[in-house]
Amino acid sequence: MEQTSARGKTALRVVLNTLLIVGGVVVGFFLLLMLIFAHPTEKLAIFTLYPATMALLLLLVNGQRKKKWFKWVLILWAALVVGVGTALGLYYHEQSIPTMDDRYMSYSPYHPFNEGTKAVSLPEESTLQLTYEEASSIRIDGATALYPVYASFARNVFEPSTEYYTWGDDRAYTLDCSSTTSAYNHLVCGEADVIFCAAPSEQQIKAAEAIGIQLHLTPIGREAFVFFVNSKNPVTGLTVEQIQRIYTGEITNWKDVGGRNQKIRAYQRDEGSGSQTALHLVMAGLPLMEPDKEEVVDGMGGIFTQVAAYRNYDSALGFSFRFYSNEMVGNNQIRLLALNGVTPTKDTIRDGSYPISSYFYAVTASPIGQPSPEETNPTLKAFLDWCTGPQGQWVVEEVGYVGAE
Repeated sequence: MEQTSARGKTALRVVLNTLLIVGGVVVGFFLLLMLIFAHPTEKLAIFTLYPATMALLLLLVNGQRKKKWFKWVLILWAALVVGVGTALGLYYHEQSIPTMDDRYMSYSPYHPFNEGTKAVSLPEESTLQLTYEEASSIRIDGATALYPVYASFARNVFEPSTEYYTWGDDRAYTLDCSSTTSAYNHLVCGEADVIFCAAPSEQQIKAAEAIGIQLHLTPIGREAFVFFVNSKNPVTGLTVEQIQRIYTGEITNWKDVGGRNQKIRAYQRDEGSGSQTALHLVMAGLPLMEPDKEEVVDGMGGIFTQVAAYRNYDSALGFSFRFYSNEMVGNNQIRLLALNGVTPTKDTIRDGSYPISSYFYAVTASPIGQPSPEETNPTLKAFLDWCTGPQGQWVVEEVGYVGAE
């Protein structure tokens, strides 16, 4: 009888071991697939918790729980669960905090000829009308925050067609929006005819000159460079000097500028971006502290490091251009700061009382010493003349920026 019982227990153990191993292989296969798209914190959890849990289950199935050392195995496993669980919890909490990052912003609502577009239309007929063939000869690129402006230009001047923003690997497009850095690269490499961006950085000017290219800037409008905080942050304004001291690392706590006793999380942007170039101008030659970096998983499972996107912590400080932060984001989770006691508005940009405002431009390129493209391309000249004329400037104002005049 005892032999039969022992054989039954052995058979049951074999069955349970088999089920556990087969189930472990199946679960492990799906976890491997998850690893392709997992963040390093999630990968750590999978690589530690899964084998530890499988080992614990095997010990239980094989009757090892009565061993004296088993309780220490259980304690170690529980400690591992708590530690990894805490790390995962912190990671998921961080991911739940809203971010602002125009690198990944959807600009499709402003495509000029889509149904329900947010692009601006003139109240009267445009004084310039370009046929599809003429319009398609001008390859346009630019900053994300300026796409609503040049998309609205196209809506009023170009013959309607959604083909303008249908492009592929050959970059056979008319209206693109690839960020400030990429737009300047496309311009100097001859892959764009005109870009709408903030002024180029020193590095971008030097990079163009290094390959024999000069840049030509036509002022299109003006915009404020703004700083913002979480709406729960009690600080409502800073001075330019305080901004400089924060971004050199001299001021590190909000209590030193009238806020709570919290470390300041001062975010930056990628070098060459329009907003980071503007920050350099604000710093007036003062050295910037090293920006925070973050690991990002791309669509194919690769991991790369980039300057961290602004994450709206209570203690965060970020910057951008007024239109993007105020109009395109349009939420009540952040508050724009007054600088030197002046709030960034269209009126304070126009009258010059807001201390950090600048032009944005239509930028073209030509070989050094050669005429600009708008001097040799009648269609491009007519388009830029219209952009800087009364109707184009009305569009700039209606979109939400300030005209160049």
